[in-house]
Amino acid sequence: MKLFKAIREKKEDDKSSVYIKKKFMGSKYTAVIHKSPKGFVAYLDGDKLDTFRTQKDAMKGLEMAMKELT
Repeated sequence: MKLFKAIREKKEDDKSSVYIKKKFMGSKYTAVIHKSPKGFVAYLDGDKLDTFRTQKDAMKGLEMAMKELT
C-alpha cells in the first residue's frame, strides 16, 4: 500500500516538469519552478510559494521572496 507521503514526494521529485532549478545566495537557497496544469508553481527550499500564470511571473515572485528573506 502506498503512503500519502511517498506519493507527494514522488510528485515533487518529478524531473520531467522542472523548468528552472537555481541556487540563490551561493548555496543557501534552492529555487525550483515546476509546470503544472494550473500554471507554474514556484518552490523555495522545498516550500511552495505560489502558482503563477507564466514562467516570468514565477521568477519575479521568487526574486521578490528572496529580497524579503535577506
